[in-house]
Amino acid sequence: MLHIFVDADACPVKQEVYRVASRYRIDVTLVANSWMRVPNERWITLEVVEDGFDAADDWIVEHVQPHDIVVTADIPLASRCLNEGARVIGPTGKPFTENNIGQAVATRDLLSELRGAGEITGGPPPLKKRDRSYFLQQLDNVIQSIRREHPFNST
Repeated sequence: MLHIFVDADACPVKQEVYRVASRYRIDVTLVANSWMRVPNERWITLEVVEDGFDAADDWIVEHVQPHDIVVTADIPLASRCLNEGARVIGPTGKPFTENNIGQAVATRDLLSELRGAGEITGGPPPLKKRDRSYFLQQLDNVIQSIRREHPFNST
Protein backbone atom coordinates (compact mmCIF):
# COMPACT_ATOMS: atom_id res chain seq x y z
CA MET A 1 0.00 0.00 0.00
CA LEU A 2 1.32 3.42 -0.94
CA HIS A 3 2.71 5.33 2.04
CA ILE A 4 4.36 8.72 2.54
CA PHE A 5 7.28 9.06 4.96
CA VAL A 6 8.33 12.55 6.03
CA ASP A 7 11.76 13.40 7.43
CA ALA A 8 9.90 15.71 9.76
CA ASP A 9 12.32 17.57 12.04
CA ALA A 10 12.91 20.48 9.67
CA CYS A 11 10.30 19.78 6.99
CA PRO A 12 8.55 23.03 5.98
CA VAL A 13 5.83 21.34 3.88
CA LYS A 14 4.07 19.06 6.37
CA GLN A 15 0.72 20.84 5.88
CA GLU A 16 1.00 20.35 2.13
CA VAL A 17 1.73 16.64 2.62
CA TYR A 18 -1.39 16.33 4.80
CA ARG A 19 -3.54 18.03 2.15
CA VAL A 20 -2.43 15.74 -0.66
CA ALA A 21 -2.44 12.57 1.46
CA SER A 22 -5.95 13.33 2.68
CA ARG A 23 -7.21 13.75 -0.89
CA TYR A 24 -5.73 10.40 -1.95
CA ARG A 25 -6.34 8.60 1.36
CA ILE A 26 -2.66 7.77 1.81
CA ASP A 27 -1.13 7.05 5.21
CA VAL A 28 1.62 9.40 6.38
CA THR A 29 4.38 8.69 8.88
CA LEU A 30 6.38 11.61 10.20
CA VAL A 31 9.74 10.58 11.62
CA ALA A 32 11.43 12.95 14.06
CA ASN A 33 13.95 13.08 16.89
CA SER A 34 11.48 14.83 19.19
CA TRP A 35 7.74 15.06 19.73
CA MET A 36 5.79 17.50 17.59
CA ARG A 37 2.14 18.32 17.20
CA VAL A 38 0.43 16.47 14.36
CA PRO A 39 -3.20 16.45 13.28
CA ASN A 40 -5.35 13.94 15.11
CA GLU A 41 -6.08 11.72 12.13
CA ARG A 42 -5.90 7.91 11.98
CA TRP A 43 -3.83 8.07 8.79
CA ILE A 44 -1.10 10.27 10.31
CA THR A 45 1.50 8.71 12.60
CA LEU A 46 4.38 10.35 14.42
CA GLU A 47 7.38 8.11 15.00
CA VAL A 48 9.78 9.64 17.53
CA VAL A 49 13.20 8.00 17.31
CA GLU A 50 16.01 8.15 19.81
CA ASP A 51 18.52 10.94 19.50
CA GLY A 52 21.42 9.69 17.54
CA PHE A 53 23.25 10.46 14.36
CA ASP A 54 20.96 9.48 11.47
CA ALA A 55 18.46 7.70 13.75
CA ALA A 56 15.47 9.15 11.86
CA ASP A 57 17.11 8.38 8.52
CA ASP A 58 17.83 4.81 9.57
CA TRP A 59 14.23 4.32 10.73
CA ILE A 60 12.86 5.57 7.41
CA VAL A 61 15.19 3.36 5.36
CA GLU A 62 14.25 0.31 7.47
CA HIS A 63 10.52 0.87 6.92
CA VAL A 64 10.21 2.29 3.41
CA GLN A 65 8.98 -0.06 0.70
CA PRO A 66 9.39 0.10 -3.07
CA HIS A 67 7.07 2.73 -4.55
CA ASP A 68 6.53 4.55 -1.24
CA ILE A 69 7.22 8.28 -1.18
CA VAL A 70 9.78 9.98 1.05
CA VAL A 71 9.81 13.74 1.61
CA THR A 72 13.24 14.99 2.64
CA ALA A 73 15.88 17.61 1.95
CA ASP A 74 18.56 15.22 3.23
CA ILE A 75 20.51 14.11 0.16
CA PRO A 76 22.20 11.03 1.72
CA LEU A 77 18.78 9.88 2.99
CA ALA A 78 17.31 10.49 -0.47
CA SER A 79 20.02 8.31 -2.00
CA ARG A 80 19.42 5.50 0.50
CA CYS A 81 15.65 5.60 -0.12
CA LEU A 82 16.14 5.52 -3.90
CA ASN A 83 18.23 2.38 -3.37
CA GLU A 84 15.20 0.85 -1.61
CA GLY A 85 12.98 1.58 -4.61
CA ALA A 86 11.14 4.54 -3.07
CA ARG A 87 10.30 7.80 -4.80
CA VAL A 88 11.88 10.84 -3.13
CA ILE A 89 10.86 14.47 -3.32
CA GLY A 90 12.45 17.48 -1.66
CA PRO A 91 10.46 20.19 0.14
CA THR A 92 10.94 22.49 -2.86
CA GLY A 93 9.22 19.91 -5.06
CA LYS A 94 12.42 18.75 -6.74
CA PRO A 95 12.33 15.01 -7.21
CA PHE A 96 15.46 13.03 -6.45
CA THR A 97 16.06 10.35 -9.06
CA GLU A 98 18.74 7.89 -10.06
CA ASN A 99 19.66 10.39 -12.77
CA ASN A 100 20.23 13.40 -10.50
CA ILE A 101 21.24 12.02 -7.10
CA GLY A 102 24.95 11.80 -7.96
CA GLN A 103 25.07 15.48 -8.88
CA ALA A 104 23.07 16.37 -5.76
CA VAL A 105 25.58 14.50 -3.56
CA ALA A 106 28.52 16.22 -5.29
CA THR A 107 26.92 19.66 -4.87
CA ARG A 108 26.19 18.93 -1.21
CA ASP A 109 29.80 17.93 -0.61
CA LEU A 110 31.12 21.04 -2.36
CA LEU A 111 28.85 23.34 -0.36
CA SER A 112 29.88 21.56 2.85
CA GLU A 113 33.52 22.24 2.04
CA LEU A 114 32.78 25.89 1.29
CA ARG A 115 30.88 26.25 4.57
CA GLY A 116 33.78 24.62 6.40
CA ALA A 117 36.16 27.15 4.87
CA GLY A 118 33.87 30.02 5.92
CA GLU A 119 32.97 30.90 2.34
CA ILE A 120 29.24 30.30 2.81
CA THR A 121 27.13 31.04 5.86
CA GLY A 122 23.44 30.51 6.49
CA GLY A 123 21.07 27.95 5.12
CA PRO A 124 18.60 27.78 2.28
CA PRO A 125 16.15 30.64 1.84
CA PRO A 126 12.66 30.21 3.30
CA LEU A 127 10.06 28.65 1.02
CA LYS A 128 7.86 31.04 -0.91
CA LYS A 129 4.23 30.54 -1.82
CA ARG A 130 5.18 29.43 -5.33
CA ASP A 131 7.61 26.85 -3.87
CA ARG A 132 4.79 25.37 -1.80
CA SER A 133 2.53 25.33 -4.84
CA TYR A 134 5.22 23.59 -6.89
CA PHE A 135 5.70 21.03 -4.11
CA LEU A 136 1.96 20.27 -4.08
CA GLN A 137 1.98 19.82 -7.86
CA GLN A 138 5.04 17.57 -7.82
CA LEU A 139 3.76 15.40 -4.95
CA ASP A 140 0.49 14.98 -6.82
CA ASN A 141 2.44 14.05 -9.99
CA VAL A 142 4.51 11.44 -8.11
CA ILE A 143 1.38 9.84 -6.63
CA GLN A 144 -0.33 9.74 -10.03
CA SER A 145 2.78 8.23 -11.61
CA ILE A 146 3.00 5.48 -9.00
CA ARG A 147 -0.69 4.69 -9.36
CA ARG A 148 -0.40 4.43 -13.15
CA GLU A 149 2.69 2.20 -12.98
CA HIS A 150 1.60 0.09 -9.98
CA PRO A 151 -2.20 0.06 -9.59
CA PHE A 152 -1.89 -2.75 -7.02
CA ASN A 153 -0.14 -0.29 -4.72
CA SER A 154 -2.89 2.36 -4.80
CA THR A 155 -5.17 1.30 -1.98
